[in-house]
Amino acid sequence: MQFLVYIVVYPLLWCISKLPFKLLYLLSDGLFFLLYYIIGYRKTVVTNNLKLVFPNKSESEITTIRKKFYKHLCDMFLEMAKTMSISEKELKKRFLIINPEEFKRLEALNKSIILIFGHYASWEWAIIVQQYINFKGFAVYKKLANKYFDKLVRDIRTKFKTDLISTKETINIITSTEAKGVKSITGFLSDQSPRVSKEVYWGKFMGIDVPCFTGAERLAKKLDFSTAYLKITKIKRGFYQAEIITLAENSREYPDYKLTDLFLTEVEKQIHEAPEYYFWTHKRWKHKDKKPN
Repeated sequence: MQFLVYIVVYPLLWCISKLPFKLLYLLSDGLFFLLYYIIGYRKTVVTNNLKLVFPNKSESEITTIRKKFYKHLCDMFLEMAKTMSISEKELKKRFLIINPEEFKRLEALNKSIILIFGHYASWEWAIIVQQYINFKGFAVYKKLANKYFDKLVRDIRTKFKTDLISTKETINIITSTEAKGVKSITGFLSDQSPRVSKEVYWGKFMGIDVPCFTGAERLAKKLDFSTAYLKITKIKRGFYQAEIITLAENSREYPDYKLTDLFLTEVEKQIHEAPEYYFWTHKRWKHKDKKPN
């Protein structure tokens, strides 16, 4: 069944990837109408999330943000498909690193780098980062249940020489790479919700207590890596820019969870600036009432 779904969907994705951008965004407009007005995909989740983090906004303001978000969501979904065939030259033009010299400065410290970013703007196109740095590149991801689509995702995300590693492989692969004397840069998407347990760290995100992933911070502190945040901004339709913001050159010097808090603060700043580009369909605040007293 998995293969059947794959062979039906894959040709469609490939055809979409070959569309010129003007046609791609016309298709996105149609997809927006279908997803927002007809299907109503996760509209309740999105609305509840927006009302929760923006309690002072009016109904009309929430509706405006919600519509803009769904338009961006459709753009991003089709841009992901476009990545299957996009060239390095084209992607560099559409996803601009505005301070690549910061990567060079961090490399000069002779420490591996943990690069944290959130589900904001276009995290998928961040795969081009590897072209701006000499360190070995890794990106941490969660394996898909469908093994054929999992391979497709791996193929797409590794086309510019970044190795994809699953969450379960991360510690062993990064540790062994470091033991061999190979410096690396590892990308983590760290703003979603982990399972609640007694050991989980609770931080503030958009003013609300939430459990937080701390794997990136723990790895940086354990191996004494530098830690940086990739601030991705949407400039206009189909064009993004990214800024490398160093959070810590010496991660071990920071108290536990400080780097996680600094990361969440950076994501919050972006959400306040342009909330429509955050990934509101995720149930990020679903555990907000489960924090132990």
